[in-house]
Amino acid sequence: MHPAPKETGWIEVICGPMFSGKTEELIRRITRARIARQRVQVFKPAMDDRYHATRVVTHEGTALESLPVADAEEILSRVDDRVQVVGIDEAQFFGGDLVEVAETLANRGVRVIVAGLDQDYRGVPFGPMPALLAVAEFVTKQLAICMVCGNPAGRSQRLTAARDQVVVGAQDVYEARCRRCFDPEGDPFAGRRQQLPLAPPRKKEEEEDDA
Repeated sequence: MHPAPKETGWIEVICGPMFSGKTEELIRRITRARIARQRVQVFKPAMDDRYHATRVVTHEGTALESLPVADAEEILSRVDDRVQVVGIDEAQFFGGDLVEVAETLANRGVRVIVAGLDQDYRGVPFGPMPALLAVAEFVTKQLAICMVCGNPAGRSQRLTAARDQVVVGAQDVYEARCRRCFDPEGDPFAGRRQQLPLAPPRKKEEEEDDA
């Protein structure tokens, strides 16, 4: 938790590519707020039902109960007046109204934690994320591991031919890529890293020779 005067609200943004641990970090912060006995609510876009309709779920299966909403305005209508911390996952799927909603909550004294993709499959700023990054007090940029070369990855490579900006999916549709290996217009499988075989177990005689 970031230090701030009591009754002061603020906005935290957790951003990055697919598989960078954004939702995991959101859950971690929400869990710590609950341990501190703060009143918490978590929201997610209703369209994101990859793993569960009413839970925020990481790719590893860690889950947290949430309220699915159709749009950002619904968050304001469903938020409890006594809430102290609001978490919002998959923020990129909301419209520009999410920025005003987050600002409204923060101005009420609420700590707002937002997690989402900062770039779409083309590497272009995604939905309300750039505006949220501009108004947030705290920004955390998560990185994944490039599935081609193993370097830090800041982009999400789409593995299908779909060209819609919003295509909900996981490992079957996306993988993390670094700047060099990211190719939104080319063959997504070109240059895919070859997995090296594990070294065979050493024989007992070799271990004795090293001794």
